[in-house]
Amino acid sequence: MSMDIWLTFLCAAILLSLIPGAGAISTMSNTIKHGFKTTLVGNLGLQTGNLINIIIVGAGLGALLAESETAFSVIKWGGVFYLIYLGYQKFQEAGTINLDQANSVTASYSRLFTKAVIVNITNPKSIMFLVALLPQFLTPTGSHWYQLTLLGSTMITVDLVVMIGYSLLATRLMRIVKDARRMKLQNQIFGSLFIGAGALLSFSRHH
Repeated sequence: MSMDIWLTFLCAAILLSLIPGAGAISTMSNTIKHGFKTTLVGNLGLQTGNLINIIIVGAGLGALLAESETAFSVIKWGGVFYLIYLGYQKFQEAGTINLDQANSVTASYSRLFTKAVIVNITNPKSIMFLVALLPQFLTPTGSHWYQLTLLGSTMITVDLVVMIGYSLLATRLMRIVKDARRMKLQNQIFGSLFIGAGALLSFSRHH
């Protein structure tokens, strides 16, 4: 793989990661609730979800998903309901979190990690994007798995850095959310964003 091809892929990965989605919403919400350091666990979960999707595409299952209306629908609606469920949870959260103790975790690391993994692997558009994008950068003369590893690791690294950026942005919001009323409003905003992301996903179509 030439450097030009890799740099082109790098630019595409950066642009796509910067577009706010369910991962960015989850990252910012977790940062405000649990603090920056704890949210790194969730970010690793998001990247584990990305890795699973990359492996699925690399193994050829992504092409099967691209051809199967039923498989696409099952994963899509699973993602829709999960995002709406996360939104409902945010609406139900109390607005009495002590932000001075935000780094003392109230939710287990494993729970944050698992929720983040599910956010990414229940988004069929992520796999469909990989199915459409990765083949454009794979050269027939090179090793398939080597190129897939290089491009996949590039995408994961870029997305991890971008999610850390979203998390740092959320730490600024923590200064604003200092009382119960504002915390409750924040929960309602992020709850609405999760539900909105689920609604948008419900309109996605199999191509």
